[in-house]
Amino acid sequence: MGIADSREQGIAQWRQQLRNGDVSARELTEHHLARIQAVDPTVHAYLEITAERARADADHIDARLAAGEDLPPLAGIPLAIKDNLCTKGVPTTCSSRMLEHFVPPYESTVTDRLWQSGAVLLGKTNLDEFAMGSSTETSAFGPSRNPWNPERVPGGSSGGSAAAVAAGECIAALGSDTGGSIRQPASFCGVVGLKPTYGRVSRYGLVAFASSLDQVGPFTNSVADAAELLQVIAGADPRDATCLQAPVPDYVAALDQPVAGLRVGMVRECFEAEGLDPQVKAAVLAAAAQLEALGCELVDVSCPRFNDGIATYYVIAPSEASANLARYDGVKYGYRAPDATSLAEMTARSRAEGFGDEVQRRILIGTYALSAGYVDAYYKKAQQVRTLIRRDFDRAFEAVDVLLTPTSPTTAFGFGAHSDDPLAMYLADLLTIPANMAGLPAINVPCGFDLEGLPIGLQLITGVLEEPRLLQVAHHYEQAAQVMQARPVAPLVP
Repeated sequence: MGIADSREQGIAQWRQQLRNGDVSARELTEHHLARIQAVDPTVHAYLEITAERARADADHIDARLAAGEDLPPLAGIPLAIKDNLCTKGVPTTCSSRMLEHFVPPYESTVTDRLWQSGAVLLGKTNLDEFAMGSSTETSAFGPSRNPWNPERVPGGSSGGSAAAVAAGECIAALGSDTGGSIRQPASFCGVVGLKPTYGRVSRYGLVAFASSLDQVGPFTNSVADAAELLQVIAGADPRDATCLQAPVPDYVAALDQPVAGLRVGMVRECFEAEGLDPQVKAAVLAAAAQLEALGCELVDVSCPRFNDGIATYYVIAPSEASANLARYDGVKYGYRAPDATSLAEMTARSRAEGFGDEVQRRILIGTYALSAGYVDAYYKKAQQVRTLIRRDFDRAFEAVDVLLTPTSPTTAFGFGAHSDDPLAMYLADLLTIPANMAGLPAINVPCGFDLEGLPIGLQLITGVLEEPRLLQVAHHYEQAAQVMQARPVAPLVP
């Protein structure tokens, strides 16, 4: 059969068609490889395309289907993986010259679970270098572009994964979220992006940025597909001491539970945030009204320290990055400066030449914050504020079941718009960072478009391990609002 646009169906529908023989895994894979060839020269979502492996994986699935085997849930589904997740035998660069030639000898837990579930690897996607950025402009291998308007950024740091899903270059993708790096690009690119509870998904094999904040999650075209992927990647992992031991519920079954009577908290500080675009605010308030029409109760709530999250984050995250990136010294793996005459020179040059400007900036900030005489004034104080942010959320969840905010203060901005102003770039994560600070699950769902036809995102947040409720509310909103079906214009990369 001919596949017109794989974005028109979800994973459950593709699974049924594969099992019915209406389409083969090889046909589905070839469709996406052709799509990548057609549009990725413009979008630049991928850093590495694993076409040979994808075809072999697809043929293996087809052989198992022909033999009448009962296949796992993602069998034959073509996926993309953010290039900071280790994939055995496939380059993992973190979009950095430091790791340009690094090929991991092992597989991350989440990708291993995907392959065990039958998924097909199309390739590795672009990101801000070491996941440090909000636009994918800090990638050492060039930026990705927003499929809705290639003159706009796709967001970051997981911009390549978001763009790949939005452009139909894969059915779904994985990203990582340290301060909004799944939800913000999902908002900019008009797709669903889910950050699970901290520890719900293993970080083993995720190249560390800020270890107390990083979490892996999916990009998809629907909330149901996000539930499908989370079902596979969630769960305990003895190789990750921070991974929670809690049992994994049936996320897909939770989608259709009724939402009438649930209390939705409108976080006051988010709607008063500096720089909030009026069009974004209007679209998110309309989404809240849609939930009210579905029987939810809207409740005004206050999280007084919500907007302090960004200042707190930019002490804690760079501090942890400074410690995590100390291992890149030119000795064991990664870039090594040539012709150095001493160990000190080799280390200094390797780091200066291997890391880009934004990574060096954050290492310097973090090293300063952890230095003698300053650690109490900065790092310790930031951790205390982090506790207060978490307590604000705890109080809010005593009154409501789910919190509602915009995902990003604006729609996708143009390339270079914040290049000379790092603080303006950091503000792109103003509304997403607090959920990371508190380790809470949060999701972006498209909720409208601005006057230029760029997507607007709605953020929902729930308590620890309450992903079933998060997905339930997001799914009901998505099904009622039908935002993508009512889009005012087609993407410029159709």
